[in-house]
Amino acid sequence: MLKAEYQGNEGFLQRDSVEHKGYAEAQSTDRREGKERDGASDLLEAILDRDNLNRAYKRVKRNHGAAGIDGVTVDEALPWLKEHREELLQSIRDGSYMPSPVRRKEIPKPDGGVRKLGIPTVVDRVIQQAIAQKLQSIWEPLFSDSSYGYRPKRSAQQAIQKVKEYVEEGYRYAVSVDLSKYFDTLNHELLMNLLHKQIQDMRVLRLVKKYLKSGVMENGVICKTEEGSPQGGPLSPLLANIYLNEFDWEMYRRGVKLVRYADDIVVFAKSKRAAERLLESGRKYLEGRLKLKMNAEKSKVTSIFAQKNFKFLGFCLGKNGNGIFIRAHRKSLAKAKKTLKLLTKRNRGRNVRRVMQEVKIFIRGWIGYFRVADMKRTLMSWDEWMRRRFRMYIWKQWKKPRTKVDNLKKLGIPADKAYQWGNSRLGYWRIAGSPVLKGSITNARLAAAGYFSILRYYESLHLCGWTDMYRPVRTVV
Repeated sequence: MLKAEYQGNEGFLQRDSVEHKGYAEAQSTDRREGKERDGASDLLEAILDRDNLNRAYKRVKRNHGAAGIDGVTVDEALPWLKEHREELLQSIRDGSYMPSPVRRKEIPKPDGGVRKLGIPTVVDRVIQQAIAQKLQSIWEPLFSDSSYGYRPKRSAQQAIQKVKEYVEEGYRYAVSVDLSKYFDTLNHELLMNLLHKQIQDMRVLRLVKKYLKSGVMENGVICKTEEGSPQGGPLSPLLANIYLNEFDWEMYRRGVKLVRYADDIVVFAKSKRAAERLLESGRKYLEGRLKLKMNAEKSKVTSIFAQKNFKFLGFCLGKNGNGIFIRAHRKSLAKAKKTLKLLTKRNRGRNVRRVMQEVKIFIRGWIGYFRVADMKRTLMSWDEWMRRRFRMYIWKQWKKPRTKVDNLKKLGIPADKAYQWGNSRLGYWRIAGSPVLKGSITNARLAAAGYFSILRYYESLHLCGWTDMYRPVRTVV
């Protein structure tokens, strides 16, 4: 559920000012009109519909999540759900169902600190997913075009592309907004009021509130949750978007350009002075109206092209004689290269073909995300570096000098050269870059063994129409 979807869509139109006005009017829709819309008065029955619940279970299973506090896995939960289906549904209908506390798990952040995830039980995840599926259809037309995170057919790639468009329009200064522990600090009362504007089925509201108040188990101790929506549950991303949708539309009403991906927010200005004013006014709205806390150290005004200071979703921007282009941030590149180095560590003791497969899996995922960035030269050097690392890995696996000599001769190296290099005391890395290893363990032989070209895969995605495949989605109210 937390993974962004990278598919795009065509044939949608940009909301015009009338449609934006319609959003404000939708917020004041009276109860009678709300009941007629999407069967809102019978929303709980739509959530508990067999097809909707089956889709929810399949989605939960597809995400391969860990077990909650009950220790029950996704596969183990299925027989219980089948046997107790009617009992479970009745308890939800009559309001007696009580969600279990979520299991707290801490995930280290790349820049230090930890991200606290809350893992609900499988049963709770299925119900939350069923709720999210129905609420998504209600709120999706009401979300701002500036929001890209946790939304169908919207992605991080579209978000950074929109950033590039704004910069090309002259918005060269950015306000990077960092919210402290966003998911853990959502105000329950304010969130429930926002939900109530579109939901008339009070049973659904009470069920959502139960999930918000279900508590957290940490080190065997259950703690109450008086605020926040634990990151990790299927419902939390949607609730987080509903909450910050207020900020999106407030900025729109002020004529301010912004791009938001979940709680990663960038506000744009054409001058540094204007950006500083936006930083202060944005802080007042977020902290005063939405009762959130801005991180004063990380929330700052910066030039878009200051790579040291501007980083958004792992990307940054550059400019040259040909114009403005998207780049993978140097920290993103360094992190990926560190992972590749660990995967090809010469003392891992695994078959080289298996290691190549592990590298392939990582590269496909990483390039799939950063495909919109211009980094041909970087990846060309990575390919050379990776081939050298695999030569080093193979050389290490040959171990004994005699084995090295024999293998070099089998690969076409003259006997005297094979003997010389097979008994060399030079370091592994130096030998891996030598002509004798390049001439024996050739690029073609590496490819035949399973080497996956980083540059070739990047070019297949970057040059083959990704701009059409992942065109920003325009929704219509």
